[in-house]
Amino acid sequence: MKEPQLSFVTLGVSDVARATRFYGEGLGLKQLKSLPAVSFFDLGSVRLAVYNRELLASDAGVSLRHSVPSGVALGYNVATQAEVERLLLQARRAGARLLRPAGPTGWGGYAGYFADPDGFLWEVVWNPNLSPVVNTQPSAEA
Repeated sequence: MKEPQLSFVTLGVSDVARATRFYGEGLGLKQLKSLPAVSFFDLGSVRLAVYNRELLASDAGVSLRHSVPSGVALGYNVATQAEVERLLLQARRAGARLLRPAGPTGWGGYAGYFADPDGFLWEVVWNPNLSPVVNTQPSAEA
């Protein structure tokens, strides 16, 4: 039996075109083969999907009122403290709202937070005890 692994993170967004620009042009993520209603991006061993919020709620069989995520932050691990600073600035220039500037953490790392244009929380973090995930497998398009 194959070990479980997270393969996709799907964000329900209000405007797929805007989210596609933010993640592709703004953050510089590699966009994979996509469809009009959903865009896919390469995050190493995980794929990011941005999908229309109403369609996602319908697909999951839940009320849109209850589909907004809470208590969740997506982590973006980088190799250096300088990369934390660079990525937070890049996200802000692309339309993100800086929530917490980069700085030392209580556990010895370095991190900051931003909210993307749809309000999803992202933590950009350098952890001295954890290397960023590196995709060692050939990239397969979605």
